[in-house]
Amino acid sequence: MTSTDPVSLTADLVRCASVTPADEGALDVLHDLLSGAGFDCAWADRGGIRNLFARWGPKGHARTFGFNGHTDVVPVGDEAAWTKPPFGAEIHDGVLYGRGATDMKSGVAAFAAAAVDLVTLSPPDGAVILAITGDEEGDATDGTTALLAHMEDMGERMDVCLVGEPTCPDTMGEMIKIGRRGSMSAWIRVIGTQGHAAYPHRALNPLPAMMRLMDRLASHQLDQGTEHFDPSTLAVVTVDTGNPATNVIPAECRATVNIRFNDTHSGASLTTWIEQEIARIEAEFGVRTELKVKISGESFLTPPGALSTRVADAIKAELGVTPVLSTSGGTSDARFVKDHCPVVEFGLVGRSMHQVDEHVEIAHIRQLKAVYGRILADYFA
Repeated sequence: MTSTDPVSLTADLVRCASVTPADEGALDVLHDLLSGAGFDCAWADRGGIRNLFARWGPKGHARTFGFNGHTDVVPVGDEAAWTKPPFGAEIHDGVLYGRGATDMKSGVAAFAAAAVDLVTLSPPDGAVILAITGDEEGDATDGTTALLAHMEDMGERMDVCLVGEPTCPDTMGEMIKIGRRGSMSAWIRVIGTQGHAAYPHRALNPLPAMMRLMDRLASHQLDQGTEHFDPSTLAVVTVDTGNPATNVIPAECRATVNIRFNDTHSGASLTTWIEQEIARIEAEFGVRTELKVKISGESFLTPPGALSTRVADAIKAELGVTPVLSTSGGTSDARFVKDHCPVVEFGLVGRSMHQVDEHVEIAHIRQLKAVYGRILADYFA
């Protein structure tokens, strides 16, 4: 029996224009491959999103290794700026081009190919689970969370999980993610009283209040970092009045901030801090305010241990690289998996993800499959 080619599988997936929330057949490609290799496959669709659950081996086995990933991609953007068709999966000089080539159809192809080879060429004493969603690049409300809910309902469980997101900044194998910062956004509306700019005493200008609030939030040092995390950051991403006139004091001003926070904080504690700062502004300026907060994910850490060591050893063996353990970057679906089982992330070099002419080196796809294959072989040895 021949091994599964992760490059052709990547190309098949890239040709599916699966811009969130569309699937366009991407998960069907994986369903056909996995079911043909003896995986029990089930759909865990929710909210119009397709999600694929696949298990090989006994349900509830004490050794169950899981992979998690996504087949949805971000929009193409200006297609005229692409030099290669965004869903053509064209290969030129050892590089495969297309939206999702890096983030993360090649990662899904690599772990699917490694899992198929394991169960067909050297069946293990244990179980392998693949949980693949079509809702990671969007709101992520009906993707991996739906898969985890399906698993709970069906009595399925992973003992450990590896998420195949791109984790390497520049060099293949250089970084494993063992956690992620939390992420939250806050929308703030400051309400005053509109008036003529020549008679400011007859108005209540919301702009000075908003500017003072933004300065206090942005200049405040949230923390100095922790053992495994960089310092938390707050970014003011927009301040708007929608006022085209030069002689009118506006009635309101709106602003949005985004916070990436480490394990010093929680979304709730940061919300309380923002509310306290807003209360100070209301008292000082006499304005009214409205606040809306969305917590996209809390910070989490899988402490260095057996799982990260196993992944690092496989990278060293296959690539000759000793990876660093990091919590940098944005959010991923690992923030959901961490409530189910220990989870780490390892995948490709992510330099071109979300960019025009997104691409992946063919050699890197094969290397990634080899690393995943070694991780599985070592886990079940």
